[in-house]
Amino acid sequence: MSEANQTTARKTILVIDDDESIRILLRTVLELEGYLVLEASDGVTGQQEYGKNPTDLVIMDLIMPGKEGIETIRDLRREFPDVKIIAVSGGGRIGAESYLKMAKGLGALRTLRKPFDRESLVKTVAEAIKMDAETPHTPHRS
Repeated sequence: MSEANQTTARKTILVIDDDESIRILLRTVLELEGYLVLEASDGVTGQQEYGKNPTDLVIMDLIMPGKEGIETIRDLRREFPDVKIIAVSGGGRIGAESYLKMAKGLGALRTLRKPFDRESLVKTVAEAIKMDAETPHTPHRS
């Protein structure tokens, strides 16, 4: 366990990505850092999961079939204004940087361009969690 995770005990992260291998990788790395990880394979399921179990952070892929990440960020932020989101993307029709810029504009705290390394992931998550600790977070429960 790293030094960073000593302050992250019991923090919960929802990973929304259509690629099962990416979800497994993220879950493995984040659990080793002391986080509890929930998963969803698309934006619709992810939004439903967050509604039932608000988490401390959401890590969301932007390019997914069905409901894409950009639309999911918009909808989550509308329904849960204090949701904390890290957007990830490896590209798409208009390129990763454009998608990540849109996500940031819609309220993502941080962005990561795929492929990213373990160190970048852990650092970005720790920063977002720290921002969460500095901002009162009252999960909306329906």
